Amino acid sequence: MSVLLDPFAVAFVQRALVGGALVAVVCAVVGTWVVLRGMAFLGEAMAHGMLPGIAVATLTGFPPVAGAAVSAAAMSLGVGALQRRGRISADTSIGLLFVASLSLGVIVISASRSFATDASAILFGDILAIERGDLVLLAVAAAVTLLVAAAGHRSFVALAVDPRQAQLLGLRPRLAHILLVGLVTLAVVSAYQAVGSLLVVGMLLGPAVAAGAWTRRIVPTMTLAAVIGTVAVAVGLVLSWHLGTAAGATVAFTAICSGAASTGIRALVRPTRPALDERTA
Repeated sequence: MSVLLDPFAVAFVQRALVGGALVAVVCAVVGTWVVLRGMAFLGEAMAHGMLPGIAVATLTGFPPVAGAAVSAAAMSLGVGALQRRGRISADTSIGLLFVASLSLGVIVISASRSFATDASAILFGDILAIERGDLVLLAVAAAVTLLVAAAGHRSFVALAVDPRQAQLLGLRPRLAHILLVGLVTLAVVSAYQAVGSLLVVGMLLGPAVAAGAWTRRIVPTMTLAAVIGTVAVAVGLVLSWHLGTAAGATVAFTAICSGAASTGIRALVRPTRPALDERTA
């Protein structure tokens, strides 16, 4: 047991665990809706679309997380604008902006000879570098996520079941969709330092899928996903410590493995369990 607890005697690993747990809470709430509404591609595009903002912020001396937020917000607004004003499908518009943002980020990095930030930290995160100020920002992000998810729960459920019925009931499905996209944006930005732009979706999907195999209702799924995500963070940190692997990537891989393992175990226990998208609120 001491071998497992040894890493957490170090201050920076303790901060990494607390920060990772807060990321797990945010990603559990948002990831449940991402799985339920099939928004994984949007989450992936948001994560990769942060690259130009991070690159520009780093070059100009601004905090990278601020650049990530601006870039992700621009991505979400661009997707909405293309869907409203054009005849382009959602997947096509997301794909176009995803590739454009990623390409622009690479162009900015390659054109600058003074770019000093390790590219691997952008792509895979640096959870062991989380500071106290980062923990405050993550706590605020978690609080905002929980408040918005609680306030918009009925509208989100109605949007997932039948948007037209939601409109008839006065639940404003368009606003609910905008809020969901905003929550996805908040999740990928807040998880950026912990697991990087490439691996954010692992934290969004893995624990939510793992929890969805065991519960039929949305709120318990979110709660269980937060627990599974936090355990994945702790296990990932321990594995990274003893194996000498990248901490953020190990945490994300552990989160994905939790989804695969949970789904497999549940299939052996009760193969007729309904999928998450068939469940009630």
